[in-house]
Amino acid sequence: MLLVVDNGSIYTKQLIDFLNKKNILFEKQSPQFLNLNSLSNYDSFILSGRRRNEKKINEINSKIITHCIKNNDKLLGICYGAEILALTLGGTIRKSSLQKGNESIQILKDNSICSNSLDVFESHSFEISKLPSPLITLAESKNCKHEIIQYENKLIFGTQFHPEMSQDGNDLIEKFCFL
Repeated sequence: MLLVVDNGSIYTKQLIDFLNKKNILFEKQSPQFLNLNSLSNYDSFILSGRRRNEKKINEINSKIITHCIKNNDKLLGICYGAEILALTLGGTIRKSSLQKGNESIQILKDNSICSNSLDVFESHSFEISKLPSPLITLAESKNCKHEIIQYENKLIFGTQFHPEMSQDGNDLIEKFCFL
């Protein structure tokens, strides 16, 4: 079962609509109401983007990431979800100029969630600046060095962009869900 952790992104509705359209079974929880003891009830997780920085939400998302790494559960971190993945493992993020709009992504490394260049939608003002080991970069754009990241040899991914907002991104989400 898939758990969607709704961190307050304005784009979560599009993600939920897509999952419903594809008949992908999931539950949606806000981190504030999530019982961390229930994480073993799920085998895959999507961490949505966010609207504002809250320490408690960061701590909860980091615990979910740690759970996924330890238990080999699948994880897709979207925008903030990718940033908190990097931060949890010792990476850094930095404030960037607002990136909002369509972007072309180039795939750098073969992977299981996308194979060709992607046309996606960006909406962020922070980005990963230092990628920690064991995360690797799968894709980049002219504006962002770490557009898609993966935990080496695990089905744990992060996208700096919002895959729920484009057809190519929707294809990526669908591939993730059926891995």
